Amino acid sequence: MLKQRIITALILAPAAASAIFYLPINYFAGLLMAIIAIGAWEWARFMGLVNSIQRVGYTLVTTVLIGLLWFLLPVDKTWLVISGVQHEITFILSLSIIWWLFAALLMFSYPKLNTFWANNKFIVAIFGWLTLVPTWLAFMVLRTNNYTIDEFQGAQLLMYLFMLVWSADVGAYFVGKSIGKTKLMPKVSPGKTVEGFLGGVVCAAILTVIVGVLLEWSNDDFITALLVTLLITSISVLGDLTESMFKRQAGIKDSGTILPGHGGILDRIDSLTATAPVFALCYMLLA
Repeated sequence: MLKQRIITALILAPAAASAIFYLPINYFAGLLMAIIAIGAWEWARFMGLVNSIQRVGYTLVTTVLIGLLWFLLPVDKTWLVISGVQHEITFILSLSIIWWLFAALLMFSYPKLNTFWANNKFIVAIFGWLTLVPTWLAFMVLRTNNYTIDEFQGAQLLMYLFMLVWSADVGAYFVGKSIGKTKLMPKVSPGKTVEGFLGGVVCAAILTVIVGVLLEWSNDDFITALLVTLLITSISVLGDLTESMFKRQAGIKDSGTILPGHGGILDRIDSLTATAPVFALCYMLLA
């Protein structure tokens, strides 16, 4: 299993980096929409949908929602030179933050509060849209930042987010496997430990320090970046655990089988669905 995970990761990482840096904006937006569509197909299982037509229906609705965002808020106008990010985008990302706060409440109280949503397909469908649609938007906000002046600045931002999440995942996995004893959320995900979480935070902090040294950040920049790193790594665990909660409730181990050793698309992007909107808002407020 570990060998499969490593091989898949070695293929996915360069592919993701190439797409982030070298795909034209609209092609990148389309690729990201396709990835989110696969995530929606997998999310339909959390709703208890086993019929392919029903799952396709949920996937199409999710894709249409993203398409409407793309039409109403064109990606080449995501950032406005004078006023910054459009107010509508800020509202949607803020709504996403509210959802993740609510998701944290559901997770920490699981399974006490699951009675009102567990058997209601429409509520779980809304949870899916609140998870997936803002993810697409947050990625585009980051990727298009300052695009007309420097086409790679947004790519660097997005890649930094990926590296934060990946380093936290790697640190949590190996530290948790080697010395993890104290269960983090046993009712949601018995395999995750406090030691693994702390290991992920340390690895992400080390990455931030390395980046800061290379870019010659000031002391204030270091402090801000480390605080954001702590926030992002904590939120990434929330995304991971929230997906675990939905999988546990649906009685499934992995969201899909498309990625050998990793499961489905949602199993790979669960942390990013939570961190991308938060990271985008942090950047908008602090930049």
